[in-house]
Amino acid sequence: MRHKYETRGIVLSRSPVGEASAFVFVLTPELGLVRALAQSVRKSGAKLSAALATFAESSVVLVRGKDGWRLAGAVLRESWFSKLRNAGARRSAARVSGLLLRLVVGETSNPGLFPILTGFFEALATLPEELHESVETLAVVRLLAALGLDAGNIPGAMSEYTPLVLADVMDKRTNYVARINRGIAASGL
Repeated sequence: MRHKYETRGIVLSRSPVGEASAFVFVLTPELGLVRALAQSVRKSGAKLSAALATFAESSVVLVRGKDGWRLAGAVLRESWFSKLRNAGARRSAARVSGLLLRLVVGETSNPGLFPILTGFFEALATLPEELHESVETLAVVRLLAALGLDAGNIPGAMSEYTPLVLADVMDKRTNYVARINRGIAASGL
């Protein structure tokens, strides 16, 4: 009998497999980034469909099999896609999530990534649009630091996106962009 892992997770990406299934990349606090097979999730009326949409934060049940992870269940907790009201916020979320997927090779158990991403989504959903560029810059620097690709000083706690912290990022934007470029170059992308 296989062990079931129950945890929270944010769906970062979903790609079709076969006629009705999909692979989903789920970022969890305990297991890190996991690629799991969700069977029959693309059928019309599928129960798990809403809980496994892109940018959905859900309570998930994962089972580790010989061929990898499988999703055995999911319950939607928060739909970040619907909370990100404008297209600019959604594009920003997609850029940061896509970069994270490219930077993390395979599965990783990095507990620092989950609070960074949830704080990032929360900031995009609640802060004014003129701060979104600073929010995205700060999120990328924090992700790079959590992955060991940036050793510089980062203001605030890892999930904190206050206007004071964001003002510091805006003032030193060129510095932060240079750090991001160095971190991405160090990753080999």
